[in-house]
Amino acid sequence: METQNVLIHVRFAPNGAVVEIGERPAGLSGQDWFYLLSEKAGDAFQPLAGGRGLFRLTRERIDALAAEGVPGAA
Repeated sequence: METQNVLIHVRFAPNGAVVEIGERPAGLSGQDWFYLLSEKAGDAFQPLAGGRGLFRLTRERIDALAAEGVPGAA
């Protein structure tokens, strides 16, 4: 069975701050979720034109990172 990746889309403001990011856990700001993803899964990030980018991760990896980033979620 083939593992499918989930795409997490990110939009940035002109100053580089995160404006929008997908799959964000309720306990984290968009910027903190981006920092966590960048630190733990930066190799899965693809920058795009127009202040956008995306992470390609499996659902299991996203869930594990979300649980790691939110205190008391595990």
